[in-house]
Amino acid sequence: MKLYMVPAAPNPTKVMLYIAEREAAGAVLPVEQVVVNTLKGRHKEPEHLARNPFGTLPVLEMADGRYLLESLSIIRFLETIQPETALVRGDTAAQALAYDLERTVELRFANFVGRYVHATNSPLGLPADPQLANELRGSMSQALDYLQSLLADSRDWLGGEQVSIADITLQSALQFARFAKVDVVEGYAALQAWDQRYRQRPAAQSVLRF
Repeated sequence: MKLYMVPAAPNPTKVMLYIAEREAAGAVLPVEQVVVNTLKGRHKEPEHLARNPFGTLPVLEMADGRYLLESLSIIRFLETIQPETALVRGDTAAQALAYDLERTVELRFANFVGRYVHATNSPLGLPADPQLANELRGSMSQALDYLQSLLADSRDWLGGEQVSIADITLQSALQFARFAKVDVVEGYAALQAWDQRYRQRPAAQSVLRF
């Protein structure tokens, strides 16, 4: 299998962190990681558009030649490989809660982070939009309050004692903000401590560049 990705971008980073966490837990995932240089426009070239007509990353090329185009779909597929080291475990309710927390992080925070970065200090050179940035900051505040509250009981990770895909999704968003030199967790002490704690993990250090 091949994972087409680009470092620093949130969704590819999510899958790269997931793979690193699984491998740190003892899994051997047969995934070759291939960089598609977005700064040079490689994601818009016919070769990549044949994999993904939307031109986005990541893309997982499965062993049978079919493609998965969305980060969470890729993760859910990789969870089925050597499931004894899967990150999402437990009964059906526990698994539903794990995915629900990941979706909360993605939809109520991470998606806003990407837009906020481009409205403040866009790596793509887009013009700053202070009004939009202020609106997005407000949109993120409820999710930040919620995530801060989860950590109020001194747990190490968002879901409890074990790193979850929600932690991975949150860290991928924060790396993108760091890449753009934008602080999105200022004033949230528990989240700042969580960030420092996660970045010390061997899996994180093997993937994160910022």
